Amino acid sequence: MLVCMAEIVVQVLDEGDWQNYRRLRLKALEKNPEAFASDLADEQHYDESVWRERMRRSRRILALLDNREVGIASVGEARDEDGVMEGMAELFGMWVAPDSRGTGVAWQLVTAAAEEARREGHRQLRLWVGTDNGRAVGFYSSYGFRPADQRRTMGGPDPSAEEIAMTLPLQ
Repeated sequence: MLVCMAEIVVQVLDEGDWQNYRRLRLKALEKNPEAFASDLADEQHYDESVWRERMRRSRRILALLDNREVGIASVGEARDEDGVMEGMAELFGMWVAPDSRGTGVAWQLVTAAAEEARREGHRQLRLWVGTDNGRAVGFYSSYGFRPADQRRTMGGPDPSAEEIAMTLPLQ
């Protein structure tokens, strides 16, 4: 019996990789627009300087499954209305291609994001997830994220859509 295991590789991109990030971000906005506060029509017109600035502002993590680009996540400083939240990083913009979900790609992206946050001295990793996205809430819970006492509206086409904050201790 032959068992073929898929190979998942994650890599932290640098500013020079802005086109890779752009390509996968636009694909995510095209395939799952409901998952993001932005939209394809806006972002596809951003010029190189905008994409490079995004790369400098946060770490972008790319996932490949059998050498195909299938996932992206970002990690940066967590902020609230008072500014940067000391000791807390934020995971955002995470997306896995629909045909690659359930393969371990999301787990590897979160692991890489947590490692980046730890490396930068953060004690917690926070994310926001739609309250109507049970699969994502379940996944993040299985990874060790716990709901925080924070809710907000998502923005985007449905003004009633809400998301909750979830945090992961990094100690």
